[in-house]
Amino acid sequence: MVAFANILLGGVFHAAVLFLVAAGLQLVFGVQKILNLACGSFYALGAYFGVSFVGYAMTAGLSPWLIMPGLLVAGVALGFIGPPIERLLRAVYGRDDSFQLLLTFALVLMFQDVFRFVWGPNPRSLDSAYLIYGVINAREFSVPVYNLLVIAAAIATAAGFGALLQRTNYGRILRATAENRAMAEALGVDVRRLYAVVFTIGAILGTTAGALVVPTAAASLDMAIDFVIEAFAVVVIGGLGSMRGALAGALIVGLIRAYAIMLYPEAEVLAIYVIVIAVLLLRPAGLFGRPVT
Repeated sequence: MVAFANILLGGVFHAAVLFLVAAGLQLVFGVQKILNLACGSFYALGAYFGVSFVGYAMTAGLSPWLIMPGLLVAGVALGFIGPPIERLLRAVYGRDDSFQLLLTFALVLMFQDVFRFVWGPNPRSLDSAYLIYGVINAREFSVPVYNLLVIAAAIATAAGFGALLQRTNYGRILRATAENRAMAEALGVDVRRLYAVVFTIGAILGTTAGALVVPTAAASLDMAIDFVIEAFAVVVIGGLGSMRGALAGALIVGLIRAYAIMLYPEAEVLAIYVIVIAVLLLRPAGLFGRPVT
């Protein structure tokens, strides 16, 4: 039972980070209809920048207790990359999905070279500095408080997105633009500005997720590719464009990954793909996606 609880919380922690990236991916696709492979690079950028930002801040006298706020600031500060990349992607709006995938995958490769040039080929980490927040122990049960804080941050983000999309005028404009861009423009919506804001929010979610995870996992050159595969598995399982789907898909992938690592590590990736294949066969639109008519 204790082992089950440890693995459960480990899976939920991974799901929380996955959700932040997948939520940005879902938001961008839902409004802009762009399949953004570069979300994995935003995640890796947040991780690398988070290591450097906190490292310099601690050298300058930052209290270790402020590691998490510092990482949040680092992730949000990277939002400046959103508008120029969105402007680049305007060339593929409304075009075939293959153009979008090729351009965003090219961005992944370019970012990878930037990471190698700026931070070098070796993994970077904050060691175990996050343990300053303490560890909850109960017999054999053990969980770092930092992990619980990240889970709480993801829950708050999910609640915030739900409130934004359902209870605000801006959320209604987002949903209207996602349904019919031409009609939104006819009603006076500045769709170009809206797209820039949406893409920037998606980028911030990715960079913040990377910054928050780096205390528990080193930033490396391969993390962008590895994570984007999981993020797209989340999207396929939950359904493209569905925020509820992002949450459900992240939980499914996070828990499957955690239990696969415990039971049979070699099947970690295979287990996720088995679920993806099952969803595609039984419900091609995803658990919360809408079938294309």
